[in-house]
Amino acid sequence: MKEIIREKLDQIEKEHDVKILFAVESGSRAWGLPSKDSDYDVRFVYVHRKEWYLSIDQKRDVIEYPINDLLDFSGWDIKKALNLFAKSNPALLEWLRSPIVYFDDLTISVELRKIGNDILSKKACIYHYLHMAKGNYRDYLQGESVKIKKYFYVLRPILACMWIEKYTEIPPILFDELLEMEGLDQSFLEEVNQLLIRKKQGDELDLEPRKNVLNAFIENKIQFFEEYAKGITESNKVNIEELNELFRSTLKHSWEKIE
Repeated sequence: MKEIIREKLDQIEKEHDVKILFAVESGSRAWGLPSKDSDYDVRFVYVHRKEWYLSIDQKRDVIEYPINDLLDFSGWDIKKALNLFAKSNPALLEWLRSPIVYFDDLTISVELRKIGNDILSKKACIYHYLHMAKGNYRDYLQGESVKIKKYFYVLRPILACMWIEKYTEIPPILFDELLEMEGLDQSFLEEVNQLLIRKKQGDELDLEPRKNVLNAFIENKIQFFEEYAKGITESNKVNIEELNELFRSTLKHSWEKIE
């Protein structure tokens, strides 16, 4: 599959006249939680030629390229990516730390990984993950019988909030690594690990009675982080000129390598 994905990335570069800087897997596969029918969510950051940026017309800064039910490609222009990075966009921060890398020319990803924790906005990230957890909890885990696999889509953002609160750093991508966090209750871990074992064995985990231990944990943490996020105060730690210089050097050197 990696070879097919690389071929599609090459095709995108040619069709849009861009240079892809890095491309990774996002979503359940990157989290270590794929299902039998999980698609491949390929996410990438790219750069246009210099002339593309030196124009007065407003241009689209996203490339979306759905291939079929198995493959989904979506990428951001470098300027969009750097603006979102300055705001601690959690999706981009996850792309930069994905354990599944399809391509990386190291012109920008290494530098962004270096400074990611330095400019991290706890408030922005916690609100992002909290919104994700609340939405999935509301939509999937309210009845007596629930889609049991959806617990992972609620627990992962909750655990990410806990990681940020505890360590003030970007949380791990892999679900297993989040469970290594200090202070997690043993009964909670046992319940989650039982689900993990079944999921990794290929069980479908469809409708089943809800897990009261997990629901209680989720409700408690949602309530806690709603209040916690309100009280976060932080100063702007972003050096925009540093990101401007990174943009300029990447624009220059990425195309030099080709031309």
